[in-house]
Amino acid sequence: MRPISAFLSPAVLVLPIVLAGTLATHALAFDSADPFGTKTITPAPPRLALEPEARFIPCAPVETTRYGVLEVVDRALCANPRTREAWANARVQAAQVGVAQADFLPDLDGRIGASRSTGSADPSTQNSTSLTLSWLLYDFGARAANLENARQLLSAAAHTLDATVQTVFLDALRAYYATQAARAAVAAAEEAERASRESLVAAEMRYKVGTGTPADRLQAQTAWSQATLTRIRAEGILRSAYGTLANVMGEDANRPLLLEDIPKIPADARGEGDVETLIQEARSRRPELKAAEARVDAARASVDATRAAGKPSLALGAGSSWQGTDTGGNDFSTRSNSIGLTLSIPLFSGFETTYNVRTAEARVDAASSLRDNVNLQVALDVWTAYQDLTTSRQTLTASADLLASAEQSERVALGRYKAGVGNILDLLNAQSALAAARLQRIQAALDWYVARASLARSIGTLDGSLLDPTTLAPPTESLR
Repeated sequence: MRPISAFLSPAVLVLPIVLAGTLATHALAFDSADPFGTKTITPAPPRLALEPEARFIPCAPVETTRYGVLEVVDRALCANPRTREAWANARVQAAQVGVAQADFLPDLDGRIGASRSTGSADPSTQNSTSLTLSWLLYDFGARAANLENARQLLSAAAHTLDATVQTVFLDALRAYYATQAARAAVAAAEEAERASRESLVAAEMRYKVGTGTPADRLQAQTAWSQATLTRIRAEGILRSAYGTLANVMGEDANRPLLLEDIPKIPADARGEGDVETLIQEARSRRPELKAAEARVDAARASVDATRAAGKPSLALGAGSSWQGTDTGGNDFSTRSNSIGLTLSIPLFSGFETTYNVRTAEARVDAASSLRDNVNLQVALDVWTAYQDLTTSRQTLTASADLLASAEQSERVALGRYKAGVGNILDLLNAQSALAAARLQRIQAALDWYVARASLARSIGTLDGSLLDPTTLAPPTESLR
């Protein structure tokens, strides 16, 4: 028996060569793994971008044992599952653009078959080969509409990725500053506990020498116990804050973390300009609004594709086939070649196209409504963040005055008590007020950092420039 290749007709052998020549111009420009170049339209992976002079390598292995705000945000953007999921979705949509582009190219199918029948007196062997080309030439813009839909969905996915990155960025900042605030609260509680212990020692000494009363001693004892309880609670809150921070960074909550010293109080806590201007800027830059606009455009393209689906289409078809049968030494073979155009005209589909179009048009309305809702939400986000920043700036100034007054009051009360002219209650109240003022001062500064980042996020401009050490304002005083 002759090999299958011996029975191949010249047309079967020539057709692939002809097709290869037809597509050669395109094929030369194609990457074998990415023929449509979707890598060039795929968004970059999420990472923290800084100025070159910052000398910070994003997503690099962490070599330090202490995390600053840069390292925290960097790990969050690189390792948080939400950013990785958003990037994966963007890559999916980029690949879908390639799928839509592939619809413009012909389909080429080849088949080779061989079978042997032994159920009769004369066993027979059958061999067959076929090569079929199908190429959709015209479809009233259905493929173009599908391609536009895929491109708009890619745009929406890219903007969604940007929004997710900014959200995780802000979450990391909030968790970082919340942890720093918890650290400061522990430090303030420890200082209050130390001061109340000193007051207890002083009350006991006065009681022993007969210048104090049992009531003073008991009040000092109560204040010390209360301070100890406050410190224990603050330590528990700090442990929880560390867990939240680790979670945002893409780590298990029980991951041990060490943070750098608490940030400095900003030297210049300025405002951010006119709120109306900021709202207009946000509407031109917010990625959520851009994503919503892209989804509206995608829905409109889907309407065009749905309408085109109910119209005629023209396709080119070509094929070549061979079939050979060997029965008892007798060879029989048939060959056929074909080429032609096929016009498909949908005559009636039970009104399916009509209702599909209505469905697509309704989705455009839904996408438009969602976009309008996002537009309103953007204005609210900017307004709220602006007011929060204004409040935090005012609180920052007021907390400085409060701390200075509380420190002076505590010094006077302590001096009077040691001199024997003051009472223990005045001292304890002054110490409690000082501890609260210190904590409020720290919290006000950290709230200002968060409020500034929240306003940038509401505008859609939250990026590495907020943390760039080359652009940060110089510090004025330490929080500790």
